[in-house]
Amino acid sequence: MKAIIMAGGHGTRLRPLTCTFPKPMARIVNRPVMEHSILLLKKHGITDIGVTLMYLPNEIRSYFGDGSAFGVRLTYFLEETPLGTAGSVKNTGDFLDGDFLVISGDALTDMDLSAFIAYHKAKGAEASLLLKRMDIPLSYGVVVTDGDGRIVRFLEKPTWSQVFSDMVNTGIYLLNPSVLRLAEKLPCDFSGDIFPRLLSEGRPLYGYVADGYWCDIGDLDAYRHCHYDIFAGKTDVNLNACRLRDGVYAEEGAVIEAGATVEPPVLIGKNTRIQSGAHVDGYTVLGEGCVIAPGASVKRSVLMDYVTVEKNAQIRGSILCSRSHVGEGASLFEQSVVGEESRIGADAVIKPGVRVWPCKMVGQGEILSESLVWGNGVSDELFCERGMRGPTDTELTPHHAEKLGQAVGSVFPGRIGIAADGDPASLMLKYAVMSGLMSRDRKSLTSEASLCPLPGPG
Repeated sequence: MKAIIMAGGHGTRLRPLTCTFPKPMARIVNRPVMEHSILLLKKHGITDIGVTLMYLPNEIRSYFGDGSAFGVRLTYFLEETPLGTAGSVKNTGDFLDGDFLVISGDALTDMDLSAFIAYHKAKGAEASLLLKRMDIPLSYGVVVTDGDGRIVRFLEKPTWSQVFSDMVNTGIYLLNPSVLRLAEKLPCDFSGDIFPRLLSEGRPLYGYVADGYWCDIGDLDAYRHCHYDIFAGKTDVNLNACRLRDGVYAEEGAVIEAGATVEPPVLIGKNTRIQSGAHVDGYTVLGEGCVIAPGASVKRSVLMDYVTVEKNAQIRGSILCSRSHVGEGASLFEQSVVGEESRIGADAVIKPGVRVWPCKMVGQGEILSESLVWGNGVSDELFCERGMRGPTDTELTPHHAEKLGQAVGSVFPGRIGIAADGDPASLMLKYAVMSGLMSRDRKSLTSEASLCPLPGPG
């Protein structure tokens, strides 16, 4: 049997994690999540695999190659434009010559695929869906089967008032090539187009309710908790590392210096060094080539490759992308994310839930309470003798202008004049300043006339 791995996802809800690589390349315990899917297929004897690509396809091709390093054969199929889930599989052309399995490249599972295949064949199904019971099914397709396992009803992403089952569609299917003939117009989806038609035509559509672990790495919370589940033993994942003691695993070349404290469960990546006086607490993954300096503390966090954490910095429940740098004494708190190659200055504070996009700089002592997408956290030359200066929409953003308006409005409660030339960027900043001024205490504003744009082109 052949398989199709669907690996075209952008991973928008995982940003800034996926700003520089596609969602299937998101690392789970130091391996791309798609690698775990490939190893699962191989475990169940499926080695001829097609991979559908769209977003940053070369990242996947360059890592997996022809698949021989993983004991499989990979064939790639590129979508030039979005074709939908069914359309992307149909795009594989003559690759599929019999019943085939479809699996997501961005979900982690240890489901028994062999039992699923046996069920599909025993039922003589044209399409079989692998189902999983979920306590909160709102983010998934909900499915109802009859006593024989035949699907009688389903609904994509219901509200609480629409929930009629706790069985959800995992996105793992066994299909006969005949179902692809139903993908007549593109884009075309399995859940939205193909399966409803099979159901309405009374064709053999079955659901197999499986035990085992399954997690869609759909957002940053799911990404974190997937790691916690692995450490808690909820899924059978090979860490591919040496067990130093109970719950402490290290890859080749990892060094824990005398005087360092490591509390399980922890995975330490290849050539990573935890220096004397550093503290790494449980439910933490360190990627390749990381350095944790003396006095630094890392807890319940995921650090990717070549991350440096300087002296006395503290990382709590955070995700740090590759080649990011955390300065001495800095603090990163729960659910914060630092993008690739970003630098957090000494004594800076990244508050809970804040995301820093790739290649950003957060200045020394800066307290970042909002996500940093454009520009940098601080600019030494933002204020000069004649006011503020800097590139528009990077250092001089509407957000900065609004904050300036709020600050000025809090000091000067009376009438304030605002002027700008006719340049669109100037007008944008003018209206942002006005917005900030208008957000001050309404008691200080007698009427709209309190804000007086001065005569002129702006």
